Amino acid sequence: MANTRAFLLIETQVGKTKDVVSGLAGIDGVASVDMVTGPYDVIAILEAPDLSSVGDIVTSSVHAIGGVGRTVTCLAVPD
Repeated sequence: MANTRAFLLIETQVGKTKDVVSGLAGIDGVASVDMVTGPYDVIAILEAPDLSSVGDIVTSSVHAIGGVGRTVTCLAVPD
């Protein structure tokens, strides 16, 4: 069961948003993905057992997707 949740804010390269969304959909630990308007192009919700696992998803899987420009990871704070 996932104990750590993070919101991943992603800026994509021009014209690559749909490709990034498709790439994120196949990654274990990505609970949801949405294209959005505003300063970021995509917001993904990550769920993993611990903080280290969230970091591994971002650095090993998300950053490997072509078209990902920059990411900001926001950890959810439990009640």
